[in-house]
Amino acid sequence: MKLYNFFRSSASYRVRIALNLKGVPYEYVPIHLRRGGGEQYTPTYTVLNPQGIVPTLEDNGRVLTQSLAILEYLEERYPEPPLLPRDPADRATVRSMALAIACEVHPLQNSRVLNYVKDTLHHSEEELNAWSRHWITLGLTALEQMVRAVPNRGAFCFGNTPSLADLCLVPQLVNARRFGCDLSACPTLVQIDATCCALSAFANAAPENQPDAE
Repeated sequence: MKLYNFFRSSASYRVRIALNLKGVPYEYVPIHLRRGGGEQYTPTYTVLNPQGIVPTLEDNGRVLTQSLAILEYLEERYPEPPLLPRDPADRATVRSMALAIACEVHPLQNSRVLNYVKDTLHHSEEELNAWSRHWITLGLTALEQMVRAVPNRGAFCFGNTPSLADLCLVPQLVNARRFGCDLSACPTLVQIDATCCALSAFANAAPENQPDAE
């Protein structure tokens, strides 16, 4: 199994956590998103992933893209420990939390989006950071309420074991801090993040602990 990814990529980070939690060995293949104009745009890589993004998972000759699809694949192929609860409504709740980040918050600070806003629309670095803080804060504030609304909530976003929601939350909080977001309105999420990061599966997946970290 090969994971083509970039150490700072939030989407890649999610998949690394899942592989660690499930104890699945994999080959780490770095794809630098900035070097030489972006290694994700090279012909060799776009054959694997026509979108020119990371991560890409290669397993037994099959090539899978999009982090949430990869996470669902890993969940089905390696069901233990589970990243989704058994009850259908509970599963939908966890997915809604994960998607709130992966589909609503993260895309708006994706590097290719920010590069377009900066280089084509000619916005300053300060304006880019303000843009990112706005959307991150809006999304995390809503997620804080979603998590608090869970009946009998445990130590994580849902229950007492990590779920897809936590795998999306932790990388997003790294981005939030990088852009200087005020997290005072999200004390529950901050505590969950600390709980997650105390686990080796999360710590070993952190950007600074990857072989291509700068």
